[in-house]
Amino acid sequence: MKTKNKSQKKFDTVQTFREIKEKIAKEIADMNLAELKAYLKK
Repeated sequence: MKTKNKSQKKFDTVQTFREIKEKIAKEIADMNLAELKAYLKK
């Protein structure tokens, strides 16, 4: 059986997306509805 060599990715989409989600979650964690609406408009 032949095995394939896996090369390292220069850009990992899933990891990047998770980091962005975590950053946004921290930013909006303590916001009320009015602040959240303003954040989303920004």
